[in-house]
Amino acid sequence: MSTLVNVPKNGGLISRNSDKSSNLPVWSTWIDDFFNEGLPSLFSQNFNSGISLPKVNIKETAEAYFVEMAVPGLKKSDFKIDLDNQILSISTEMEVENEHKDGNYTRREFGYSSFKRSFNLPESVDEDKIIANYNEGILNVRLPKKEEAKQKPARTIKIS
Repeated sequence: MSTLVNVPKNGGLISRNSDKSSNLPVWSTWIDDFFNEGLPSLFSQNFNSGISLPKVNIKETAEAYFVEMAVPGLKKSDFKIDLDNQILSISTEMEVENEHKDGNYTRREFGYSSFKRSFNLPESVDEDKIIANYNEGILNVRLPKKEEAKQKPARTIKIS
Protein backbone atom coordinates (compact mmCIF):
# COMPACT_ATOMS: atom_id res chain seq x y z
CA MET A 1 0.00 0.00 0.00
CA SER A 2 1.38 3.44 -0.89
CA THR A 3 0.59 6.88 0.46
CA LEU A 4 -0.05 9.90 -1.74
CA VAL A 5 0.50 13.46 -0.57
CA ASN A 6 -1.64 16.09 -2.30
CA VAL A 7 -1.08 19.80 -1.93
CA PRO A 8 -4.44 21.59 -2.05
CA LYS A 9 -4.97 25.23 -2.98
CA ASN A 10 -4.88 26.38 0.64
CA GLY A 11 -1.31 25.10 1.00
CA GLY A 12 -1.98 22.41 3.63
CA LEU A 13 -0.90 18.83 3.22
CA ILE A 14 -3.48 16.06 2.97
CA SER A 15 -2.46 12.44 3.31
CA ARG A 16 -4.70 9.96 1.61
CA ASN A 17 -4.51 6.26 1.40
CA SER A 18 -4.27 5.06 -2.19
CA ASP A 19 -6.50 2.10 -1.41
CA LYS A 20 -9.78 2.80 -3.30
CA SER A 21 -11.89 1.44 -0.41
CA SER A 22 -10.49 4.04 2.00
CA ASN A 23 -10.47 7.29 0.08
CA LEU A 24 -11.34 9.55 3.04
CA PRO A 25 -9.18 12.48 4.13
CA VAL A 26 -7.37 12.23 7.42
CA TRP A 27 -8.73 13.89 10.60
CA SER A 28 -6.53 17.02 10.27
CA THR A 29 -7.96 17.67 6.80
CA TRP A 30 -11.48 17.78 8.17
CA ILE A 31 -10.43 20.31 10.79
CA ASP A 32 -8.61 22.43 8.19
CA ASP A 33 -11.64 22.30 5.88
CA PHE A 34 -13.94 23.32 8.71
CA PHE A 35 -11.91 26.40 9.62
CA ASN A 36 -10.91 27.37 6.07
CA GLU A 37 -14.17 26.66 4.24
CA GLY A 38 -16.84 26.09 6.89
CA LEU A 39 -16.41 29.46 8.64
CA PRO A 40 -14.94 31.77 6.01
CA SER A 41 -16.80 34.89 7.04
CA LEU A 42 -15.77 34.56 10.67
CA PHE A 43 -12.07 33.88 10.22
CA SER A 44 -11.40 35.96 7.14
CA GLN A 45 -12.62 39.19 8.76
CA ASN A 46 -10.19 41.94 9.59
CA PHE A 47 -10.43 42.06 13.37
CA ASN A 48 -8.31 45.21 13.55
CA SER A 49 -11.02 47.81 13.35
CA GLY A 50 -8.92 50.57 14.91
CA ILE A 51 -7.59 53.61 13.14
CA SER A 52 -4.40 53.02 11.23
CA LEU A 53 -1.74 55.72 11.08
CA PRO A 54 -3.24 58.40 8.82
CA LYS A 55 -1.44 59.58 5.70
CA VAL A 56 -0.03 63.10 5.74
CA ASN A 57 0.86 65.58 3.01
CA ILE A 58 3.19 68.45 3.87
CA LYS A 59 3.54 71.40 1.53
CA GLU A 60 5.71 74.50 1.79
CA THR A 61 4.99 77.85 0.19
CA ALA A 62 6.75 81.19 0.58
CA GLU A 63 4.24 82.13 3.30
CA ALA A 64 3.64 78.94 5.30
CA TYR A 65 3.83 75.18 5.72
CA PHE A 66 0.62 73.16 5.29
CA VAL A 67 -0.09 69.80 6.89
CA GLU A 68 -3.00 67.82 5.41
CA MET A 69 -4.06 64.64 7.19
CA ALA A 70 -6.67 62.23 5.80
CA VAL A 71 -8.83 61.08 8.73
CA PRO A 72 -12.38 60.43 7.50
CA GLY A 73 -15.19 59.51 9.84
CA LEU A 74 -14.10 61.66 12.77
CA LYS A 75 -15.37 64.93 14.20
CA LYS A 76 -13.20 67.97 14.88
CA SER A 77 -13.81 67.44 18.60
CA ASP A 78 -12.05 64.03 18.31
CA PHE A 79 -8.67 65.66 17.66
CA LYS A 80 -6.10 66.97 20.09
CA ILE A 81 -3.39 69.21 18.63
CA ASP A 82 -0.51 70.17 20.92
CA LEU A 83 2.58 72.28 20.45
CA ASP A 84 5.41 71.69 22.89
CA ASN A 85 9.00 72.81 22.41
CA GLN A 86 8.66 73.11 18.60
CA ILE A 87 7.01 69.67 18.31
CA LEU A 88 3.51 69.63 16.82
CA SER A 89 1.51 66.56 17.87
CA ILE A 90 -1.83 65.53 16.37
CA SER A 91 -3.66 62.73 18.15
CA THR A 92 -7.03 61.15 18.75
CA GLU A 93 -8.43 58.53 21.09
CA MET A 94 -11.81 56.95 20.58
CA GLU A 95 -13.64 54.42 22.68
CA VAL A 96 -16.77 52.80 21.27
CA GLU A 97 -19.21 50.44 22.95
CA ASN A 98 -22.04 48.81 21.03
CA GLU A 99 -24.72 46.65 22.57
CA HIS A 100 -27.22 44.62 20.55
CA LYS A 101 -30.11 42.80 22.23
CA ASP A 102 -32.22 40.32 20.32
CA GLY A 103 -34.48 37.84 22.05
CA ASN A 104 -32.52 35.81 24.57
CA TYR A 105 -29.05 37.03 23.76
CA THR A 106 -27.03 40.18 24.12
CA ARG A 107 -23.93 40.99 22.11
CA ARG A 108 -21.59 43.69 23.38
CA GLU A 109 -18.64 44.92 21.39
CA PHE A 110 -15.98 47.27 22.69
CA GLY A 111 -13.55 49.13 20.53
CA TYR A 112 -10.64 51.43 21.21
CA SER A 113 -8.58 53.20 18.61
CA SER A 114 -6.00 55.94 18.67
CA PHE A 115 -3.13 57.47 16.78
CA LYS A 116 -0.53 60.16 17.32
CA ARG A 117 1.61 61.88 14.70
CA SER A 118 4.36 64.31 15.75
CA PHE A 119 6.35 66.76 13.65
CA ASN A 120 9.48 68.76 14.49
CA LEU A 121 8.81 72.32 13.42
CA PRO A 122 11.52 74.51 11.96
CA GLU A 123 12.37 77.68 13.88
CA SER A 124 10.93 79.70 11.01
CA VAL A 125 7.33 78.83 12.06
CA ASP A 126 5.39 81.57 13.83
CA GLU A 127 3.92 79.40 16.62
CA ASP A 128 1.40 82.03 17.73
CA LYS A 129 -0.38 82.04 14.37
CA ILE A 130 -0.89 78.30 13.79
CA ILE A 131 -4.47 77.46 12.79
CA ALA A 132 -6.29 74.18 12.08
CA ASN A 133 -9.59 73.16 10.54
CA TYR A 134 -11.34 69.89 9.74
CA ASN A 135 -13.54 69.56 6.67
CA GLU A 136 -14.86 66.48 4.83
CA GLY A 137 -12.38 64.03 6.37
CA ILE A 138 -9.28 66.19 5.95
CA LEU A 139 -7.53 67.89 8.86
CA ASN A 140 -5.65 70.99 7.66
CA VAL A 141 -3.02 72.71 9.80
CA ARG A 142 -1.51 75.99 8.58
CA LEU A 143 1.92 76.80 10.01
CA PRO A 144 2.74 80.38 8.96
CA LYS A 145 6.34 81.45 8.68
CA LYS A 146 7.83 84.29 10.68
CA GLU A 147 8.13 87.50 8.69
CA GLU A 148 11.94 87.30 8.52
CA ALA A 149 11.79 83.69 7.26
CA LYS A 150 9.43 84.38 4.35
CA GLN A 151 10.95 84.21 0.91
CA LYS A 152 11.47 87.57 -0.66
CA PRO A 153 10.73 87.95 -4.37
CA ALA A 154 13.72 87.99 -6.68
CA ARG A 155 15.00 91.45 -7.54
CA THR A 156 17.68 92.94 -9.69
CA ILE A 157 20.45 94.93 -8.05
CA LYS A 158 21.86 97.86 -10.00
CA ILE A 159 25.56 98.30 -10.10
CA SER A 160 26.70 101.84 -9.30
